[in-house]
Amino acid sequence: MTTPTSLGNTAAIAELRWKKIPVLDDGFVCLVDVMGDDSSVVQAARVSYGDGTRRVSDDRTLIRYLMRHRHTTPLEMVEIKLLLRVPMDCWRQWIRHRTASVNEYSTRYSIAIDASQSTTPEDWRVQATSNRQGSDGQVDPALGAELTESETELQALARETYQRRLELGVAREQARKDLPLSTYTEAYWKIDLHNLLHFLHLRMDEHAQWEIRQYARTIGEEIVRSLFPLCWEAFIDYRVEAMQLTRLDRGVIGRLAAAGKVPAKEADFLAVQPSDWAELNRCRERDECREKLISLGLVVGQADG
Repeated sequence: MTTPTSLGNTAAIAELRWKKIPVLDDGFVCLVDVMGDDSSVVQAARVSYGDGTRRVSDDRTLIRYLMRHRHTTPLEMVEIKLLLRVPMDCWRQWIRHRTASVNEYSTRYSIAIDASQSTTPEDWRVQATSNRQGSDGQVDPALGAELTESETELQALARETYQRRLELGVAREQARKDLPLSTYTEAYWKIDLHNLLHFLHLRMDEHAQWEIRQYARTIGEEIVRSLFPLCWEAFIDYRVEAMQLTRLDRGVIGRLAAAGKVPAKEADFLAVQPSDWAELNRCRERDECREKLISLGLVVGQADG
């Protein structure tokens, strides 16, 4: 892997600023402004204002130390401002991250954006049985076509109803009330790098809703990686691709190792699980521990065992 270098981000800013990077069918993310770069994080950590004779490798080592040990304050010294176009249902999840400054397009003052996120027949998802807030797989293609057709009709009717109300003189703040959550909104979103990386860590995760995941990955891979290559590298290594082992996880590993059961089969894993897990037919904590140990090669996957 090539080690990234940080030589300032002036060129990256010039390339990215006001460039609307497409997301979904009619959404986008767009860099508006940036305060700071990788060296700003290092400067804050050292409480120093002079570059001196430091090498880039020294900056990288320090940034990786900060990320590894969760020293987040220096990352708060850097800020980024984006312009977003996002469906309102996705925006509801987004706005829950209350660590940013936000100014959203107002449909009290302006006509609602004439665009709604549409769903192709192959993109309709089935409700997950093991996760109440997630999806798992796609619906039958024939059903997907039917759902897309009805979605198109519903969105058209909602828009026609909205336009008709405006033409009749109904106040914009009231005329908008039946617009669907698929309607796009726009907002300026300003956030420091620490809280942005926290947002990305949660919303890039495979358990996040697919739509917001597309925005998070675009922001991370297309913008943050270019502007802050050293911070991004450390973020990937120590957050995104890292694994947390709990006290209970470590206990399971220790008992398996002591019994000489590594790699372990499913029965071996269940035999050394904590007693409070064993009492439960369904246990999310046990499932997550099993997944970690399978990924580490310490437990044989159930399909293989």
